[in-house]
Amino acid sequence: MTWKAAALAGIASISLAGCDALSGVDEAQSGDGEGTIELAEFPDRPYWGDTHLHTDNSVDAFGFGVRLGPEDALRFASGEEVTATTGVPAKLARPLDFLVIADHSDGLGATRRLYDAPRIGVQAMGDETMLRWYDMMHESPEQSQRAIGELITAAANGTLPEAMSDPERQIENTTDIWNTQLEILDRYNKPGSFTALAGFEWTLMPDGNNLHRVVMFRDGSDRTSQILPFPGLSNTAEQLWDYMSAYAEKTGGKALAIPHNSNLSNGMMFEMTMPDGSAMTAEYAAKRAAAEPVVEVTQIKGDSETHPLLSPNDEMAGYGVKGWELGNLPLTARTEPEMLGGNYVREALKRGLSLEEQLGVNPYAFGMIGSTDSHTSLATGDEDNFFGKHTGNEPSVEDRAAAAQNLGTREGRFGWHYLAGGYAAAWARGNTRAEIFDAFARREVYATTGPRMSVRIFGGFDFTDADWDGDWVRAGYTRGVPMGGELADKGSAPSFMISALKDPDGANLDRVQVVKGWIDASGEAQEQVYDAVWSGMERRALSGGKVPSVGDTVDRETATYTNGIGAAELRTVWTDPDYSEGQRAFYYVRVIEIPTPRWTLFDAVRFGITLSDAAMADAVAQERAYTSPIWLRPAVVATATAIMEEG
Repeated sequence: MTWKAAALAGIASISLAGCDALSGVDEAQSGDGEGTIELAEFPDRPYWGDTHLHTDNSVDAFGFGVRLGPEDALRFASGEEVTATTGVPAKLARPLDFLVIADHSDGLGATRRLYDAPRIGVQAMGDETMLRWYDMMHESPEQSQRAIGELITAAANGTLPEAMSDPERQIENTTDIWNTQLEILDRYNKPGSFTALAGFEWTLMPDGNNLHRVVMFRDGSDRTSQILPFPGLSNTAEQLWDYMSAYAEKTGGKALAIPHNSNLSNGMMFEMTMPDGSAMTAEYAAKRAAAEPVVEVTQIKGDSETHPLLSPNDEMAGYGVKGWELGNLPLTARTEPEMLGGNYVREALKRGLSLEEQLGVNPYAFGMIGSTDSHTSLATGDEDNFFGKHTGNEPSVEDRAAAAQNLGTREGRFGWHYLAGGYAAAWARGNTRAEIFDAFARREVYATTGPRMSVRIFGGFDFTDADWDGDWVRAGYTRGVPMGGELADKGSAPSFMISALKDPDGANLDRVQVVKGWIDASGEAQEQVYDAVWSGMERRALSGGKVPSVGDTVDRETATYTNGIGAAELRTVWTDPDYSEGQRAFYYVRVIEIPTPRWTLFDAVRFGITLSDAAMADAVAQERAYTSPIWLRPAVVATATAIMEEG
C-alpha cells in the first residue's frame, strides 16, 4: 500500500466503535471544549502537561515490559495512584493538567498481539525472526528488552518482518485500538480540570536517525474517529503534513506535529536543504512552518537546546547531552561534529533566520516544550519520583543508574544519562482541548526539565519598570506580544518584560538569561547569552562580564538541598543593548535553578549504592526552563507577512 492509500484509508475509516464511544460521555467531554467553561480574558496561568507518553500499545514499550494501558496513564496523570508494572505504587505529588498519549503509529499494539498469540500460530507464519522475538519476550524481561532492541534496529535498517511492516495487515488492528483509546480519552477529558488529547507518534527513522514527530489533535472523538494514525517508517515528513491537511479538510478539525528528540537525528532534523539535498523551496518551508509550530527541546533521552561545540561562549550550554551526543538512536551511526547544527534547537532557530532571508519564509520559527517520552505509562518528570524510561529501569531496579541502556548494544550509554524530564507548560485561558491546543498553535508555551516554575515574557518597545506597578499582564498583551509572538522593527531597541517564579514545591532560582540569535550585517548568524537578572545582584556583582556562581547547598550523602541561596522570584525589563535597525532576530528566555540532586543521587542514597565517578560528577544539576522565542523582523518583511496571512 502506498502512502497515499494509507492516508486515504485513515481518512475514510469511520469505525462504529468510534461512534459507540460517545455512550456514557457527555457532549463537553467528547468535543473540543469550546463553550463549556468560563474563560479568562487573557491566559491566566501555565497549564502543565506531557505530550509524549507511551503505553502498552506502543510496539517498543510493551516489549520493554510495560503492562499499563491508556486508562492507567490517564488515571496517573490526573493524580490517582496506580500500580506500576514492576508492582510498586506510583503517584504524582501534583497532578498534571493535560496529557497526550502518543503511542507509535507503526505496529500499534503489534508486540502485545505477538506476545499473546499461541506459539504454534507464530511458528506457522514461517518467519524465524518473529518466532525468535516471541521466545525472547517470553523468556525473561532482559531477553524481551534485547528483542525490542533488535526490533528497533531492524526498523532503522528497513528489515522488519512483513507481518510488522505491511500497512494493510495493520489497519484492522489499528482501527480497534485507536477507537478504544478515543473512548477512554473522552471519559477522562473533563473541561476545566483535566484535558485528555488524542495523538500518536509518527516514527520516521532513516538508518536509525530519529526524525520522529508527535501528532496532537485539537478535537474530540466526533472528528478523530474519522481517521487512523499515519504510519511513519515508509513515509516522509511532507507526506505527514499532507495527511494532517487532509484531516483538517475532511473533518474541520485541527492537528499539529511536534518534532522531538532532535539530538539523535545525526543532523537531519533541522537541515538547510530539502531531504534529498537540493535547495530548500519556499513552499516546503511554509508547509513545515504551518504544520510544526513547536518542538520538543528536552525529554528523558537528553536535552536538545544547544551543545558546547555550537555555543562555546555559553557557560550553561550542554545540559543533558552526555551519552546522547555519541550517535543516533540505536547507535548504528556516530554523530560527527558537522552534524550537530541539525541536532540542536538554538542552531535551528538561527538557521531559520538565514533561510527566511533567502526564501522569505522561516521553516524553523517554532516554540519550545518539554515532555517525557516515558514508555512506562507514567508521566513522571520529578527527580525524586522518576519511574524511568521503561520498565527495565523503574525505581525497583537498584542498579538502573549503572545499567547499559543502548537498544541492542552495550557501549556508550548508561542509565544515568537519562533525564527525569521534562514537561510542557501552556499559557491558556482555561483547561480545555481547544485552549491547550491553541496555546501550542500560537507558540505561547514553554519547556522545563521537570520543575514547574512559572515563566512569562512579553516583547514590545515601550515597557519600563513602572509597568510592574500596574496590570502588567494586560500591558503585555495590549502593548506587546507574548512568547511565541512577532515584533515588527520600529527603529528602536525592543524591550522585554520577564517574570520568573520558582516552582512552589521546588528550588529557588539562580538567574534569568535572554538568548538572542540574529543575522549580522555580513549575513552570518550570531548568538549571545545575556544574564538579564539574577539572585543577590547586590552581592554577586559581574566579574569579567560573568555572573559568579550562585553556590551549591546539595548534601551528597543525603540527597538534600536548602533554599538558602537563590531567589523565589526574579523579574526585570530588559532592553537589547546590541540592537541594530533592520536586524532579523529572535529572543528566548532561559531560567536556571540553583543546584539540586538528580534522580541518580536519590537512587544512591535510597539503595546505598556507589555511583561511578562519571555518574557522581553529574548527580547534581541546575534544572531550567526555556520559553518560546519572540521574533524581531524587519518592518517591511513583517508587514508583507501579515498581509499574506490575512489572505
